[in-house]
Amino acid sequence: MPMIVYGSTLSPYVRKCMVFGAEKGLELQLKFAGPGSPDPEFREASPFGKMPAFRDGDFTIADSTAIVTYLDAKFPEPNLIPLEPQARARTIWFDEMADTLMMAAGGAIFGNRFVKPRVMQLPCDHDAADQAEKEQLPPLLDYLERMIPDSGFLVEDRFTLADISVASPLATLGCIGVCVDPARYPRTAAYVDAIHARPSFATIIARDRAQVAAMGGGAVRAA
Repeated sequence: MPMIVYGSTLSPYVRKCMVFGAEKGLELQLKFAGPGSPDPEFREASPFGKMPAFRDGDFTIADSTAIVTYLDAKFPEPNLIPLEPQARARTIWFDEMADTLMMAAGGAIFGNRFVKPRVMQLPCDHDAADQAEKEQLPPLLDYLERMIPDSGFLVEDRFTLADISVASPLATLGCIGVCVDPARYPRTAAYVDAIHARPSFATIIARDRAQVAAMGGGAVRAA
């Protein structure tokens, strides 16, 4: 029976799980479920209707970090959550930074410019999206610009969950044309391009961008 991830890869949390599985060489089946979906299989795995949710036989769990922690424990090679204490702590820090701080900024931008107008058929709050892009996102990119090592990987000079987590919200923003400015953040822009070029990311990103384009792309403020 295949392992199932419920959700949509337009969500950075869902993308994180799918990329993590791909980097492990696992065949994860993606089953679409939007937030609050009444699908009984989804709600069994995610009692509060949040995505992603996950099923492996009789075992179900929700939350992206819980899912990837399970996968790393069950399939320990290649190891994507380091075992060395300091490296492990730093990986979880970057994961949490992405899930909370980056998603707060990215969610305000993507939610207002795409989810509201294209999915929910509601007006775009351009002011909220612009404020997040101009005020919330830059301090996070400033931090990454200082922290990315010459190796191009955030922890242990190798690809880990830290890189997956940080690159996932930026992949979603890229679907509506919000990209890291290489003139202002050269190290971060090069880092993001390299991570997104990995096969585990690239296939998903291509599909996500096609879906966003087919739905009208990101809303723009009227002239």
